[in-house]
Amino acid sequence: MKQDYFSANNIKYIDYKDVEILKKFLNPNGKIVSHKRTSVTSKNQRALASAVKRARFLGLLPFVVK
Repeated sequence: MKQDYFSANNIKYIDYKDVEILKKFLNPNGKIVSHKRTSVTSKNQRALASAVKRARFLGLLPFVVK
């Protein structure tokens, strides 16, 4: 079983300004990938989702990639 990306890299806080890390958890269309595919814990998945949504709202990430 794969380890959680954030605990493996000792990331305590998922920051919405860290766009490069957030892009790893988006599929080519810009959707958030499920925790079953990324093996991120439920707690970190919720934090990841809110960070992605906040980054989208501020224009750091696109809502849809065409």
